Amino acid sequence: MKLYFQQPNRPWQPERYRYAAEQMMLTLFPGERPEYPEGEPRTMEEGPRAVFSLSLSGEEGDLSARVLWQGREETGHMPVSASQLDAAPEAVYHVLQHALKLAFYQAGVRLLGHEPPWGALTGVRPVKLPTRAMLRGDTPAQAREELEREYRVSPARAELAVDCARASLTVRRALRPREVSLYIGIPFCPSRCAYCSFVSADVGRTLKLVDPYVETLLREIDALAPVLEELGLTIRSLYMGGGTPTTLSARQLEQVLARCRQVLPLEGCSEYTVEAGRPDTITREKLEVLQDQGIGRISINPQTLQDHVLEAIGRRHTARDILDAYSLARQVGFSSINMDLIAGLPRDDFSGFRRSLEGVLALAPENVTVHTLALKKGSRLMEALGGAGGQREEDQVPRMLDLSRDTLRTRGYLPYYLYRQKYMSGGLENVGWSLPGTESLYNIVMMEELQTVLALGAGGVTKLIDPDTGAILRLANPKYPQDYLSAGAGRAERLERIRAFYRP
Repeated sequence: MKLYFQQPNRPWQPERYRYAAEQMMLTLFPGERPEYPEGEPRTMEEGPRAVFSLSLSGEEGDLSARVLWQGREETGHMPVSASQLDAAPEAVYHVLQHALKLAFYQAGVRLLGHEPPWGALTGVRPVKLPTRAMLRGDTPAQAREELEREYRVSPARAELAVDCARASLTVRRALRPREVSLYIGIPFCPSRCAYCSFVSADVGRTLKLVDPYVETLLREIDALAPVLEELGLTIRSLYMGGGTPTTLSARQLEQVLARCRQVLPLEGCSEYTVEAGRPDTITREKLEVLQDQGIGRISINPQTLQDHVLEAIGRRHTARDILDAYSLARQVGFSSINMDLIAGLPRDDFSGFRRSLEGVLALAPENVTVHTLALKKGSRLMEALGGAGGQREEDQVPRMLDLSRDTLRTRGYLPYYLYRQKYMSGGLENVGWSLPGTESLYNIVMMEELQTVLALGAGGVTKLIDPDTGAILRLANPKYPQDYLSAGAGRAERLERIRAFYRP
């Protein structure tokens, strides 16, 4: 889609607003990609386009978006005032980018004939808005009304966001100064799922890398320990993810977790999670090691309980294997288990998703996470669809999410964190649900950026967060296991940057 910014009688630095225009374009027209032609739009020009104009007359102003789509044209308008444009630069920016999005949204929904479930709200963290509203004193009802009025969010999605904001505020109040969370990445899986774009290696092809990877990870843990002690930082939650961490042997899991307990400041750690994930990696011996090392929460992630769908996404196990792994985890003594489902998987349909949801709920896990399929670059599923960069239009996916929302609420689960992704089917969401009192602190901290998360291992991204200013500094580890093994100098540099961030 061609995007034009027409200069008014008062310059408005249109290049600053390209990102806002692109976000709304992806929300409304997900198959489009932005273009920025030189000059003015030609009268007879064909193809989709949006023309943004800011006009001023005395004290009154108007930001308009004229959108051409499939031979039809509509225009959206948002009023602005001269006093708003005379404010500080950042205040002006926020006024104009919000006006631009809403004007674009008005025109777009008239052309499309329907409104997206998240309305004009863009970005991956919808919970931040109601959280901010309640921090300034709004009630949950007022925060929900703002989402519906100002951003055209549907009532059901606004309720989800506000419920998650409540959970975020509860965690925010419980956090203490000089606490951080720790992520440990294990980038190996027994096989690669068709939808997966994470940097993970098929352990069958990379077996020779696993032992040196564990040894390098142990050295990284050892190097982090004195830095935390020097800075007076303690670990509030520890999360081992991947990949599939239980791809490691029982001995390797014990090595990593025991080293963490030996050298890291875990005295105040209130939550230990390991993604057991794939049932074809779960054994009694591994589960007993996790128990012995203090892991209280695990994930056993079916994604679906339909065997033909498991086959379609490249899983090398059956639904029976998932049920057996879950039963084994309960026998070993795990009392906090999360299970994931994905709406919109290949060869799945509404009735199949409903059977999977009912099957998971019959097990009564403490947490259920419902994801919406996102087609990402690097996944085999994206390649199978010809590399198309847009969302799959699945009429059934919204019904699947509506079913999961209504069913989970009826069974006593509450939403506690959510996020969105680019290229997600239908512009929908991922939601973590929990029985009251079993929310994952790490998931809330990580998604709502409430405290620093230090990341170890390949593909991990450390996010250093200043709770007073909200400033965030990201430090990325090498993505691929081979690069991680040879990145000693880079690890030392990241530790120095952590020191510099926390020093007075």
